[in-house]
Amino acid sequence: MAYWPIEPKRFAEQVGHWLEASGPDADVVISCRVRLARNLEGFPFVMRLEPEQAQEVANRLRPLLESREIDGETIWVDMPEAPTVLRLLLRERYLVSRDLAPTDPRLSARPGRAVAFGTNETVSVMVNEEDHLRMQSLASGLALREAWERLRDLDRSLEGEAGFACSESLGYLTGCPTNVGTGLRASVMLHLPALGIARAELEKVFQAANRTGLAVRGSYGEGSKAAGDFYQISNQVTLGRTEEDLIADLTNLVPCIVDFERRVRSVLMEEQGSLLEDRVRRSYGMLRTARSVATDVALMHLSNVRLGAALGILPGIPPAELQRLAIQIQKGHVHALSGGALEQDLADPTERDRQRAAFLRRRFGEFAG
Repeated sequence: MAYWPIEPKRFAEQVGHWLEASGPDADVVISCRVRLARNLEGFPFVMRLEPEQAQEVANRLRPLLESREIDGETIWVDMPEAPTVLRLLLRERYLVSRDLAPTDPRLSARPGRAVAFGTNETVSVMVNEEDHLRMQSLASGLALREAWERLRDLDRSLEGEAGFACSESLGYLTGCPTNVGTGLRASVMLHLPALGIARAELEKVFQAANRTGLAVRGSYGEGSKAAGDFYQISNQVTLGRTEEDLIADLTNLVPCIVDFERRVRSVLMEEQGSLLEDRVRRSYGMLRTARSVATDVALMHLSNVRLGAALGILPGIPPAELQRLAIQIQKGHVHALSGGALEQDLADPTERDRQRAAFLRRRFGEFAG
């Protein structure tokens, strides 16, 4: 089958390089992402594609993407053939969207829907999501230009052979009007625990973003809730703006938010140091000893521990490991790390909470050792 290269437990154990916490401002900025929307000339937009046309689009794009060896050896996954667990793993890894990989098998069976990604997971390409191609590049920390240049090279490489739909007056044509023009969306994922404690200060960040035409969303983008103090900030409109303009919007605002978060952390340590340390150590103890824990609760405690590690309250815990854990405690990863097969149904929520707690106890026991 098309997903044969993926062994679930091994896949869940080795998350993408963009989570290695090696980029600029990594104490606050988890990662950045640049995405391009493109459509092929001569085909209707995805919402109007007939099944045989969608499959033709996929058949045309697959050899082009595989020949590029994007970001290491290219893995191609056909969504209609992918088991539910694999679709969850791909979503939790930010390689696909909920729209491309829904859990409802009736929706996921639509032909021609696929994803191609490299073994390092810093580049992925969704096929027949909202557009014929949704290419994205991820980088650790505040490295938007690095992510953009990697994606720009892939875009230029494909354009000559694929033939993208473009208008001289409007730019690249896309399924959603807000993406017309460059087709570019850039976003930055931030960890803002101190601003989350000082909620009124966090609201100032939201207001500043809105004034500059940026949107603030949860960690999994549009429609998702903020969990564990993780937020995405992204541009909203692409028409009439250049790629450089859109990258600059975030490049100019995000350092201000990073500085704001750091200053609030310092104030909290100075004015409420004992309370903050107690909060961090309670979360650390919870993650080391809990026998059952839900995803949102685990993320809250991981957020506190990550803050404690950044402030020196809990030295010796690598930030990259905490970022890895935020992915690995999601339900698809818990299933895979517990030895579940791709074709096997997920455990019920109660059992999954026990599996998640056992995994966290094991990992935090390793940190303590």
